[in-house]
Amino acid sequence: MRCRKLAAVRIIFAGTPEAAVPTLRALLSSSHEVALVITRPPARRGRGKTMYPSPVAEAASEKGVELLETTTLKTPEIAQRIEDAHPDLGVVVAYGGLVPPNVLAIPTHGWVNLHFSDLPRWRGAAPVQWAIREGDTTTTSCVFNLEEGLDTGDVYSRVEVPIGHESAGELLTSMAEAGAPQVLSVVDALAVGSATASAQPSEGVTHARRLEHVDGYVSFTHDARYEDRVIRSVTPNPGAYTVAPGGARMKLDKATPVDRDDLAPGQLEVTKKQVTVGCASGALVLGKVAPAGKSWMDAAAWARGARPSDDLRLGGDLEDQR
Repeated sequence: MRCRKLAAVRIIFAGTPEAAVPTLRALLSSSHEVALVITRPPARRGRGKTMYPSPVAEAASEKGVELLETTTLKTPEIAQRIEDAHPDLGVVVAYGGLVPPNVLAIPTHGWVNLHFSDLPRWRGAAPVQWAIREGDTTTTSCVFNLEEGLDTGDVYSRVEVPIGHESAGELLTSMAEAGAPQVLSVVDALAVGSATASAQPSEGVTHARRLEHVDGYVSFTHDARYEDRVIRSVTPNPGAYTVAPGGARMKLDKATPVDRDDLAPGQLEVTKKQVTVGCASGALVLGKVAPAGKSWMDAAAWARGARPSDDLRLGGDLEDQR
């Protein structure tokens, strides 16, 4: 069977974090041309004052691609830069800003977006985090047509992804890698005019707001599996934490839920090898912890140094700790 020769399209790519890099690299290695890369300006990492370029900026610079660093696409000057690139198609992966209608209209084939949820479930900024937090057993990687509405466009491609015991960071990393060839397949189909898209269902719409620091609080007053999902949903960012009496905070990494109900919520059982904390139902075996002002360490190592008293309780109502 004779294959059709693939037409190359001229692409502008918009993305910022590490999750956008696999798709950019796939496009740069393809037969298509990436004419312009748009990303957010350099930003601080952690508590330091040094400004670092975004992961997408670094990947684009490695290949010598024209780079546009901006916090907004709404100014006439930015729109002109994009128009001057004469794009056939725009591709977005987690840019971190809205594409205004006048810019949406510039590329011949419009814009496509890689989104990490089973649209219309979890539209918005933090779909992977909310899928884990709410106990979804599967999610989906979607490539859809970008339009004015928030993640409302017709979907070109869906790939189902199981959710195990990963953190949000781990799941996002694996979905970003798997999503790169998925985006490239859609771009190839658009290039030869064979792409088809289906409207999103009108039912089942949920929204995934960005998680904040307070969303990472672990009270141990809920079911252990729920507390486990809270921890994984905010790992690595914005991070999980709990508090000891007096308000001293302790960061928490991934934990393991276990079926036992002999510990009260927040009560500790310390052995040579592990620390277990009771929940309203079940318990959590802690992994790594970081007490206030200290580095990450195994929970058992923390307990050997801190020697928590038998009546110490972690967590509780956050308002009671303020």
